[in-house]
Amino acid sequence: MNHPLLKRANFIDGKWFENPQGSFLKVFHKYSQEYLFEIPYANEAQVETAIQSSLKAYKVYRKWSAGERAGKLQQLHSLLLQHKDFFTDLIIQEAGKPQTLAVAEVDRALLTLAISVSEAMRLGGEYIPLDFGAGAGKTAITKRFPLGVIACITPFNFPLNLLMHKIAPALAAGNSVIIKPPPQSPLCALALTSLLSQVGYPDGLISLLNCEVSLAEKLVTDERIAMVSFTGSDKVGWYLKNKCGRKRIALELGGNAAIVVDEFDHMPNVAKTVAMGAFSYAGQICISTQRILVNAKIYDQFLPLLLEEIRQLGCGNPHEKSTIVGPMIDKKSYDRVLGWVEEAKQQGAKVLTNSKADETHHVLEPILLTQTKKEMKVVSDEVFGPLAIIEKYESFSDALKMVNDSRFGLQTGIFSNKIDAMKMALDTLEVGGIIMNHASGFRIDSMPYGGVKESGLGREGVKYAIEEMTEARLIVY
Repeated sequence: MNHPLLKRANFIDGKWFENPQGSFLKVFHKYSQEYLFEIPYANEAQVETAIQSSLKAYKVYRKWSAGERAGKLQQLHSLLLQHKDFFTDLIIQEAGKPQTLAVAEVDRALLTLAISVSEAMRLGGEYIPLDFGAGAGKTAITKRFPLGVIACITPFNFPLNLLMHKIAPALAAGNSVIIKPPPQSPLCALALTSLLSQVGYPDGLISLLNCEVSLAEKLVTDERIAMVSFTGSDKVGWYLKNKCGRKRIALELGGNAAIVVDEFDHMPNVAKTVAMGAFSYAGQICISTQRILVNAKIYDQFLPLLLEEIRQLGCGNPHEKSTIVGPMIDKKSYDRVLGWVEEAKQQGAKVLTNSKADETHHVLEPILLTQTKKEMKVVSDEVFGPLAIIEKYESFSDALKMVNDSRFGLQTGIFSNKIDAMKMALDTLEVGGIIMNHASGFRIDSMPYGGVKESGLGREGVKYAIEEMTEARLIVY
């Protein structure tokens, strides 16, 4: 793969470092398994240079006006729009994301960037009322200031938009960024860094480090890094939190998201939404629906509708427009999902779908299980694959207890026309977001997004990410 935006190098202090004597990360097409590209691993000296130059650039950039910061982000938006088709194809190839979903990801990244342009110009503080008691006659206000160097560690499944959710708010607020891309799909980060290098930022403000885990940990432990923004597995995320010391950290982690289907009109539409929410992109989305809980009164009517919608999902080559379920990201993930299914079957679960497996391309057709137990991995752990379970419940309060019976708490979908059900869900559910009459995977890039319990810490969504990436300073006069 040859393209002007793809450099066989890391980007440090405004320059590309090829490091020909080092080792390389090779990237492969996730469906065909063909070789795509390679990037050198950064060495320890380059990581140190990146931190030093990033800190130096931050001290300059933090003094830029809001208008200047917004203007540079607008330039980046224009550049990304010019290369929209290239980034779409890159997402399909390196992440295995089906074409329609890849198009949507680039559109979302452009939206995230546009929102960041606006938020850069309305980053405000707060008036604090204290004109009473000992504060009589005084006025207090806060102003928000950037934190400094922010390490952005991103996952494979949204290689463009989840990176944009970190760097765009960080730059809008006046921070510098060091990007650590995912090893499975690093090329979008590489190409986006090429665009960032054309915008005219101070040297060192943006760094791209493709490095081994041992060196990446330096970004977490080094005291010169002000904040770590991490999206990935719960296991890695909480490990990093224990390593980061006093610095700020935001964790967007995984889950075993549930959908509750109560008595509801238009059940065919609900079934279609649930099928898409569970199996799009082979379930490799942290808010994909994994647990489908259906009111016992409508279960026998709903299940055939859902199975028919699952059968109609296109599976296979992500370059084809009809494909919804593409390849798993790698052979290890493919084998893990099949292993969990076999384990669940041995423990009494029943498979409701006649799913085929294509080992050559790492494609699994959607798998739906029932008669599961909460101790099974397919219920209690994050599958992150094209697998869901369906069970019935007797009362709505029982359903909410089933949702909460999890170490995770990211998002939940509720299908119900009853206002009392919505109120009960809001008061009861231990999750970061409740999506009424839609799948658990619904997300708009301006909304606050994040989980509770083992699903994360902090919030994304541009405005809310900026709050995480800044600190308030108070003045009383």
